[in-house]
Amino acid sequence: MAQKIIELKNVTKRFPGVLANDDVSLHVNKAEIYAVVGENGAGKSTLMKTMYGLHAPTEGEVYIKGKKVEHFSPSTAIKNGVGMVHQHFMLVPSFTIAENIVLGSEPRDKKIFVDKEKANEIVRNLSKTYGLEVDPTVRIEEVSVGIQQRVEILKTLYKGADILILDEPTAVLTPQETEDLFKVIKKLVNELEKTVIIITHKLNEVIAISDRVGVMRQGKLVGEVKTSEVTEKKLAEMMVGREVLFEELSRDEIKGEVLIKAENIVAKDNRGFDGLKGVSFEIKAGEILGVAGIEGNGQTELIEVLSGMRELKSGNIYINNQSTTGFTPKKIRDLGVAHIPEDRLVMGLSKESSITDNMLMGSQHNEKFSSKGIHLKRNVIVDHAKDLIRKFDVRTASEEVTVGSLSGGNMQKVVIAREFSFDTPILLISQPTRGVDIGAIEFIHDQIIKKRNEGCAILLISAELDEIFRLSDRMITLYEGEITGEFKNGEISKNDIGYYMTGNRKESK
Repeated sequence: MAQKIIELKNVTKRFPGVLANDDVSLHVNKAEIYAVVGENGAGKSTLMKTMYGLHAPTEGEVYIKGKKVEHFSPSTAIKNGVGMVHQHFMLVPSFTIAENIVLGSEPRDKKIFVDKEKANEIVRNLSKTYGLEVDPTVRIEEVSVGIQQRVEILKTLYKGADILILDEPTAVLTPQETEDLFKVIKKLVNELEKTVIIITHKLNEVIAISDRVGVMRQGKLVGEVKTSEVTEKKLAEMMVGREVLFEELSRDEIKGEVLIKAENIVAKDNRGFDGLKGVSFEIKAGEILGVAGIEGNGQTELIEVLSGMRELKSGNIYINNQSTTGFTPKKIRDLGVAHIPEDRLVMGLSKESSITDNMLMGSQHNEKFSSKGIHLKRNVIVDHAKDLIRKFDVRTASEEVTVGSLSGGNMQKVVIAREFSFDTPILLISQPTRGVDIGAIEFIHDQIIKKRNEGCAILLISAELDEIFRLSDRMITLYEGEITGEFKNGEISKNDIGYYMTGNRKESK
């Protein structure tokens, strides 16, 4: 008989104005992979944070390894063998990978000084054991988001967790990295009898990795099924309460002039090496150019030089036929450029500010919202925020709620709603649906195509090949800062494009 390692009994969690979890009862067995799915704001992360001790339930009981939890805190959870890898990283950018992993439990030389060499050795052994290779001596600020995700997982394993809660663990991983992670998870469960709970929006991954699935909607557990007995389509219907179709997107003919032009652009990465090496392309009005590549191969540098956030070493960029060399981000935005960054928390939002204030950012000097750029028209600003919340289906109790209290997917909707509201002719979009549920993905894709059909020139960077193939009119592949291939939609398969993403070149079509 399966041993219950975690059990929730009638758990309810209320925040001011929000019922996040509503009478949820479930259990997870030892050496099981249990997936939790649901729309953004369905209560998944809140439930997991309760398991991890970050929240105490308003009502109900939590049992870990048969023992009722009386004092809710992460330290209590860790003592009970529960570790959590959060969706948004909790790392110190200026620390090395090893320093981040051992933080709080550092090996010491003569019980006084931190033994950095020992820490590096520990991390090398950990990464080798679990197949999550990292360089312990590199600083976090110098590595890709994919490597940062590995560090978060290694940090949890270092603390000795035998119950791992993974909140959107593959949101920042490439398909190959995801495949490698799943091998690690299966090894942990099948060989070491650890237990893994995964929150994810990627239903194909749920089918591939989990033993059982719990489906949440509006704070309730609406269903629990064995993975072997369910399909992706059925899970999607359970999540959103309706059929999800992903119908063929309607595209108008591309007729516009070139709005974005890059000529042999070179830019340094955060380590001082060339992150872009002579990249050239054009994007016309009414066209989406998709950029496919394993993360860390120049995508970040590309979108940052285009938006003015990174200095161009050489080459030229033209926006609306105007050279932007030396332009600030504000001056480039004034040319008609909107930007959805890859990391919404670092560059896209102010967590401590309200949804209303976040919706206003970039428009505060617009005469619609302020008098002479000084006195804000608060009523107009609030109405603007309410309108965007409605149009983009941001799940919130109020427009004055702080953005940091929203689910990851709803944070993303706030960024997209704001940037799309600028009604600019050019859109720079990076990872538009990272951490977003299947119903919202359908909506965001429709909005992107709508902008394209209205005549926007769009650069799309995504780690999701399905997204690149579904939305792009043309695609380029990046490897180590160079373009290795260029294709029109329909000229190459998802399998074949992987050849170019790993640095191989063939004659482009």
